[in-house]
Amino acid sequence: MLVISRQYEAFLDTIHTITLILPYTYHGGESNQFSLLKDGKVIPLDLKEKIPLEDAMKYTASLSEELELGKTYHIVDEHNMQTDLQVGAVIRTEEFDKRFFYDGDDLGVTFVGDSAVFKVWSPTSIEVKLKLKAPDKEEVMEYTMERTENGVWEMTVREDIEGYYYTFMTCINLVWNELIDPYAKAVSYNSEWGCVVDADRIGPQCSSLEALSSPTDAVIYELNVRDFSSAKESGMKFKGKYLAFTEKETATPNGFSSGIQYLKELGITHVELLPVNDFDGVSDDPEDNRYNWGYNPLFFNAPEGSYSMKPDDPAERIYELKSAIHSLHEENIRVILDVVYNHVYIRETSSFEKLVPGYFFRHDENGLPSNGTGVGNDFASERSMARKFIKDSILYWMKTYGVDGFRFDLMGILDVKTMNEIRDEVNRILPDAIMIGEGWDLNTPLPSNRKANLRNANSLLGIGQFNDRFRDTIKGSTFNLHDKGFSLGHGNLEEKVEQVLLGSIGIIEGERGIFNESAQSVNYVESHDNHTLWDKMQACLEEEDEILMRRQKLATAMVLFSQGIPFLHAGQEFFRTKHGIENSYNSPVEVNQLDWLRREKHEEDIEYVRGLIAIRKSHGAFRFRNSDLIRKYASVHHPAENLVTVHYQDVHPYGPWNELLLLFHSGTGKTELRLPKGKSWTLLADGDKANVNGICELNGDSMEVEGLCSYLMVR
Repeated sequence: MLVISRQYEAFLDTIHTITLILPYTYHGGESNQFSLLKDGKVIPLDLKEKIPLEDAMKYTASLSEELELGKTYHIVDEHNMQTDLQVGAVIRTEEFDKRFFYDGDDLGVTFVGDSAVFKVWSPTSIEVKLKLKAPDKEEVMEYTMERTENGVWEMTVREDIEGYYYTFMTCINLVWNELIDPYAKAVSYNSEWGCVVDADRIGPQCSSLEALSSPTDAVIYELNVRDFSSAKESGMKFKGKYLAFTEKETATPNGFSSGIQYLKELGITHVELLPVNDFDGVSDDPEDNRYNWGYNPLFFNAPEGSYSMKPDDPAERIYELKSAIHSLHEENIRVILDVVYNHVYIRETSSFEKLVPGYFFRHDENGLPSNGTGVGNDFASERSMARKFIKDSILYWMKTYGVDGFRFDLMGILDVKTMNEIRDEVNRILPDAIMIGEGWDLNTPLPSNRKANLRNANSLLGIGQFNDRFRDTIKGSTFNLHDKGFSLGHGNLEEKVEQVLLGSIGIIEGERGIFNESAQSVNYVESHDNHTLWDKMQACLEEEDEILMRRQKLATAMVLFSQGIPFLHAGQEFFRTKHGIENSYNSPVEVNQLDWLRREKHEEDIEYVRGLIAIRKSHGAFRFRNSDLIRKYASVHHPAENLVTVHYQDVHPYGPWNELLLLFHSGTGKTELRLPKGKSWTLLADGDKANVNGICELNGDSMEVEGLCSYLMVR
């Protein structure tokens, strides 16, 4: 193994700047002259700055001529000691980004006839090799790749090698590293190799379903592949696997619908799958009982192996995931992928860091990797090739797997320009496809106006964001277990409730809301993160289960009858519990799996949510996209503490009824509400039942309102 010994170090930090670090153990850190050795010439450097550090002297020197990256250069000092010029912070300069941007659509492996063409972007490498092996042989073939335009290395293998395994080797700053292609479409068992596959030819041909006319027409249901079918009572045989989504007409032990049939009956429009790309935290060994949500991304374009029936067969993973998506599409259920482009599992060992060290990750003003994600690294989406990778990956999932939308984990780490360019690219394939993300304001070294977060929602039109104001107003703070929102009985929140019920757009003309349009507001009270609503209530309210269920049904009704995009956590409709565990990302599957016996127990409560969804779908007034229409037709009032009403008038052009009157009451006692005089109403929902065809007729000028209840009346 090569041992690198340097008396001092030199780094190319900009196109024309070299930084030199001389330890005090080397001539006291002193040297008054440095020169660059280039093509047999000795080129003096112009010393600009000398800064004493704790254990070394730092020199900054300017360079008059530009260097060709991908070649080895040396620096010589006044003591006639040479050191190699290492690639330093130059990779994070605008000049580097412009010079080496590659806009081709052929990175990774592409097929041309019977040949396979390998391309990888590594402009700072002085040499790149391709390693190739047949899956059933130990022999490894090695090829030296050719450097082409913009730092891309290429190798064509003129034989049929589909199914072969491959890696790349890069030599940068005299160090060789082996890595899996970040563009790999499949990986081997336990992610040890990339795999040469033509994913387009594997499995059913998947195409995205036609997008709904507006994102507000969606009802999103968040689901983890493993949670869906793992319980023994699920009625599905492919437990915890992609193929569970292909099983039709499954049932629980007592004959209630389960699986995909249950999703279809519930009436949701989109399933949002937690990450299905290759991740760490579990191995591909079927005997490995560890659990992980999937937010430890390894390879962004390759399906996760632990969800496959044959994890040692890379092509089978593709087949099974495509089959799951195709099966959901057959039931007219669209698929949103949860994507995690904000970070990688471990920066130091990631393929990105081995291709161009320091480029793909954000660094702070001291040159240290930033950690706004809280997991050790922030992906530098603002850099051209990092942005390109995300866009290429998104388009790959759409074109090859036919997915219908994306949920961006920790979107606030990403930049506004990247998100808007993704929106534009997605629109070219599927206009109005769902794009939503977590727009939290995170501590990453990006100017505040460039972060893709809630504060910059006005610069992110067409992209929905999880509305934490809705969540905390209705449920209570996620970060304070004992904080109570409106549905948990907190009074004096009525004005905030009015705002979130109407999409957080600012009800009065000229009033600034969080969003420009309601389609940007993803309304929710629970998700995979943090406590389920049921577990939060169990912890902070000393009430009977019957009372807690009424509170949860009230909160769910507010999600489904608010302007914006409703988002349900799988099992929310039957009071999902994770047994009090707040962050179950790696808790046993027994904690995370859907409890299908609980589904049996709460059939009437599920029927209520089915009814709410059907009602929402039946009238466009619940789903206005245009903020002006909300302000025109809706009026909100809070006639008493813990009571909020929403009244839609003259909305017959958008559905079967001209007036809609919504009531949300979170008080425990009964109260009386005066109704508009001289009008009769049809009651569609009363907190226990919901029926788009009506429950009963209401006459008179007032009605008695039950405690912990929501109502919908129409005429």
